[in-house]
Amino acid sequence: MSVPRIERRAVDAAAPPLGELHPVVQRVLRARGVSSLDELDVSLNGLLRADALGGINRATGLLADAIRDDRRIVIVADFDADGATSCAVAVRGLRACGARHVDYVVPNRFEYGYGLTPPIVDLVREKGGEVLVTVDNGISSLEGVAAARSAGLTVLVTDHHLPGAQLPAADAIVNPNVAGDAFPSKALAGVGVMFYVLLALRAHLRGIGWFAARDLPEPNLAELLDLVALGTVADVVPLDANNRRLVAQGLSRIRAGRAKPGILALLAVAGRDARRALASDLGFAVGPRLNAAGRIADMSIGIELLLCDDAATARRRAQRLDELNRTRRDIERDMKEQAQAIVAGLDVDGAAGLPPGLCLFDETWHQGVIGIVASRIKDLHHRPTIAFARADAHELKGSARSIPGVHVRDVLDAVAASHPRLLGRFGGHAMAAGLALRAEDLPRFEAAFAAEVGRRVDASVLERVIASDGELDPGDFTLSLAQSLATVAPWGQGFPEPLFDGVFRIRERRVVGEHHLRLQLERPGGGTLQAIAFNQAAEAWAREATAVHAAYRLSVNEWQSVESLQLVIEHAAEA
Repeated sequence: MSVPRIERRAVDAAAPPLGELHPVVQRVLRARGVSSLDELDVSLNGLLRADALGGINRATGLLADAIRDDRRIVIVADFDADGATSCAVAVRGLRACGARHVDYVVPNRFEYGYGLTPPIVDLVREKGGEVLVTVDNGISSLEGVAAARSAGLTVLVTDHHLPGAQLPAADAIVNPNVAGDAFPSKALAGVGVMFYVLLALRAHLRGIGWFAARDLPEPNLAELLDLVALGTVADVVPLDANNRRLVAQGLSRIRAGRAKPGILALLAVAGRDARRALASDLGFAVGPRLNAAGRIADMSIGIELLLCDDAATARRRAQRLDELNRTRRDIERDMKEQAQAIVAGLDVDGAAGLPPGLCLFDETWHQGVIGIVASRIKDLHHRPTIAFARADAHELKGSARSIPGVHVRDVLDAVAASHPRLLGRFGGHAMAAGLALRAEDLPRFEAAFAAEVGRRVDASVLERVIASDGELDPGDFTLSLAQSLATVAPWGQGFPEPLFDGVFRIRERRVVGEHHLRLQLERPGGGTLQAIAFNQAAEAWAREATAVHAAYRLSVNEWQSVESLQLVIEHAAEA
């Protein structure tokens, strides 16, 4: 296991004050590059313009023609949370714009695999599709787009994944990551791209008098922002200024009780209060339950939940997703133990002796859970990790997760270039990717992957560093500061939630829920603090230490309608 080093973030002490915000809040924001209060504005007024996205005018023109001509539109979605929310946004938005025939197809990962393929085109044609719109996929689907065009379908690709050397021959492509695209934010999730397409479509339809001529109310697309927020957070894309606006506005709708019944139902089964919903609730409670449908069964279960407008039906469907998530957790636990055993069996001297990139495979592994296992092993050993499962007798599917400083899709691209015919399909982005290869080629790929990662990194990249916002003074351990930090901005990838560090004495400890540790800590200067360390009850410090150096978050704990301060310990070591 990689032993992390805590490194405190640098802050310019001479920077001008950020209004009357708490000094700790100001310190946190400055460490994230915020230099003025204007940068904390999350209103929709500052949202980047839709017409800045390349290909969007062509796409909206084709969609407007399809709506006017009453053509059948079929959405082809991905089977993760971003894909499901993208699909729900597309279906709801197009119907609100006046489209009468909108349906969707989502590939079952176990039968069809990822993306638009010729067999998926056949499913679209079975539904009578005339216009095919991909969401959160399609930029690498050369064969699928060609098959759809050959079948006479109009094809629009909306995606955010990095393209390969060749673009599909679609009628229109909207993807901020296509080379030369001038859109200022490259961090849009798939759901964000589709939301922008709808913004442009509404403007186009307004311009040609569509709504007025048919006495149709213009759709309030802000009603889709709860879905946009969920997909953006769940896909762990960077929360740049534009994405923070989308997420903040979606969270505001959720907290106001104006969310889709499906999202409210998922929050409820997860035991989260929608009135206090944070980005972390979407990322760690709602997202995993939605993803469970695509991992264990069929993502159409999740999409139908997001399209549902009846609260009772939504509750039943959310309960089904909660059951699937429990199954996923059981499978994940066994696979993680097996993966750790594989790493231990490499017979190396600690983390420093591990290969720079890890490839793990077991014949029994579940294809829908390998991404989570890769993520867990990546976190434990701070190495880019690919977990593989068998797709059939001849092919393996892999799911890759990476670390800062290693662009995993670029690594796969380099391996494919230097080892022709070794890799099958692959795609993704900097921190996550998917791939396929022949089972017999796994040893050769494993060596090539480790060698390519090794060429791109030095020892410092492979050292796990925990970035801390420093120590807190005794007077800073307050409920009001925790509340301020929770609400000042949506926290997430690229705009990380505040993390502090310090030394505490352990006064009391007890294991809760088998794997978690509840603690009473003595803080510097006297006084006690309540803390919880999730999934750390088996750690050596948790059993033996009398004092710890801990990296922790300030959180608001609610019990029987009473709020109190609680430290959530992310990492600790004996002090």
